[in-house]
Amino acid sequence: MKKFLSILILSGLFLNSYAQDTSANSGTFFLHKFEQHIGKETYHIVNNKDSKTYTADFKFVDRGSPVPLKAELNVNPVLEPLSLKIKGNVARSATVNDEITITGGQAHIKVDDSVYDKKVSGLTFPIGGYAPTIVQQVLIQYWKKHHEPANINTLPTGSVQIKLDGHDTLTYNNKPLILERYTIGGLIWGNEFVWTDKQGQLICLIGNDAEFDKFESVREPYEALLSTLIGKTAIYSMRLFTKSGSVKASTDKLIAITNGTIVDVVNEKTIPDATVLIENGIIKKIGKTGEVSIPAGAKVIDAKGKMLLPGLWDMHAHFEQAEWGPAYLAAGVTTVRDCGNEFSFINAIKDAIDHGRGLGPEIIKAGIIDGKGPYALGIIQADTKEEAIKAVDRYKENGFAEIKIYSSVKPAIVKAICDEAHKQGLPVTGHIPNGMTLQAGVDSGMDMVNHVQYVWSVTKRNKDFSTNFDDPATQKVFDFIKLHNTVIDPTIGVFEMEFRSVKDDITTMEPAFYKLPLPLQALLKNTGQDTAAARKYKPLYQSMVTIVKKLHDAGVTIVAGTDQGFPGFSVARELELYVQAGLTPADAIQTATIIPARVTKTDKNTGSIEEGKNADLIIVDGDPLKNIRDIRNVTTVIRGEHIYDPGTLHRLVGFSK
Repeated sequence: MKKFLSILILSGLFLNSYAQDTSANSGTFFLHKFEQHIGKETYHIVNNKDSKTYTADFKFVDRGSPVPLKAELNVNPVLEPLSLKIKGNVARSATVNDEITITGGQAHIKVDDSVYDKKVSGLTFPIGGYAPTIVQQVLIQYWKKHHEPANINTLPTGSVQIKLDGHDTLTYNNKPLILERYTIGGLIWGNEFVWTDKQGQLICLIGNDAEFDKFESVREPYEALLSTLIGKTAIYSMRLFTKSGSVKASTDKLIAITNGTIVDVVNEKTIPDATVLIENGIIKKIGKTGEVSIPAGAKVIDAKGKMLLPGLWDMHAHFEQAEWGPAYLAAGVTTVRDCGNEFSFINAIKDAIDHGRGLGPEIIKAGIIDGKGPYALGIIQADTKEEAIKAVDRYKENGFAEIKIYSSVKPAIVKAICDEAHKQGLPVTGHIPNGMTLQAGVDSGMDMVNHVQYVWSVTKRNKDFSTNFDDPATQKVFDFIKLHNTVIDPTIGVFEMEFRSVKDDITTMEPAFYKLPLPLQALLKNTGQDTAAARKYKPLYQSMVTIVKKLHDAGVTIVAGTDQGFPGFSVARELELYVQAGLTPADAIQTATIIPARVTKTDKNTGSIEEGKNADLIIVDGDPLKNIRDIRNVTTVIRGEHIYDPGTLHRLVGFSK
């Protein structure tokens, strides 16, 4: 999605527009990630003789990286689009460069260096994704002008679906403020939520950016309403799934799975020809098929020729939009550890799932704390011991199970966070902050570390960035981690994506790539390096893979985590990479089942298929103990009293068959 346009041409057009009407309307949107105010979008509207011109200057700074974008949209007096020019960044590593002109039923399109013409049929509107905000305001006005059609084609590609979802009454300046609430599908993966006033002015937009991160744009005077609207977004987005009727809403009090082979992840064996009886969401009985009495009225699932595994875990999730719920379940993931999110959003998401108003896995919340500074993330920050204690206590009071330290926390504050977290019974995971080593973070009290890069960074390295595994100092690193019982979630899949050549076939990583929604395909396909850079960093990446095996051989506890990637599917990819590193398939599967259950001290209730445990399990076609890629062949997902069909779940969030 690397797209560029001449700034000189664009700025010249802006100047010409301003010269025609100096009394242009204007406005400002404040831009946010994780609720943190990180930039703004200013726009101007110029009424020309035969057209109206919207110019937008959009810019935020995300963890020290500028993300600037400029755009110009021209429409005629009745909002029919004439042209769109958009250039800049839509994320730290994603760019856009589109130039679209529509004349007489033909669109002349320039995307990067590609130039082509396209016939325009039906209602069509040019747009460049989630940004800038003002273009989305005009899109909604265009939709209304054309009697609210079910679908609008978009240029250069795709289509959008806009729906009036309801109204919200908020308190603003001690008075009621009634806003219209819309969903927009097709610009990003899933749905954006947009609120407008009665005059059609866009007040707030909540969605996700090109990095999957939560993104919000709110009109300047209304910034104080943002936290309330974020919480509402979680509730409304979950409701879209539960009210759709596409997913079974009834419960099965009695479920019998017969003729399957159970993968016993505790004792590392299989139990062939087994029957599992589930009652009220709990595994009541396991035994040989024919020897377990199946009560009348039970829902019977024949798993002959298939394997039964515990539901998978993702120990490094960022559940930043409701669509992750069905995507996770469809891939057989029934539990996730959310490693940092917006406070009000993740609280509302988990509450909806826990109380049957939403669709998704069990969520273990890890509350993120960062330090202040130019690279800070989020609004919960601590630079003093008092601030650290306050942040930890707030998370504890709101049902968070862990604390996550982020990169800008001052080294001197890490111990204060860990001390208070341990006092409150909360383990600490996270990044190793800038200016610290892994050893210093662990010595300060960190129980777990996210990302294998922090292990790699303290090994002895060669000139090509690879780790020198023969150096005794490298072995001391593994010994230190084992001695301190530190848990590592490597997120190898993230680094595979980061260091891949964008010229490589992405289906070798994700065989279901072309089943992903189109916005996801566009985003993920261009993630990586050019061929020369990929070649340069290959020794580094290979060392990270090898480190996983070295950690495992040293007896270090490893838990599978993805840090997003291909929604749901990335858990399977993470396990495939562990097998590539040298783990057996059985060892890899344990990192996503019983081991994370033990780490989170929930193994009495989950993590394996045993009598008395929760019915979180999946049915797989194939034998992942022989071929780990077979773990992708999930045919049925059971979570408690609910039975889910992966195909139905995937279609619900825009995946194709």
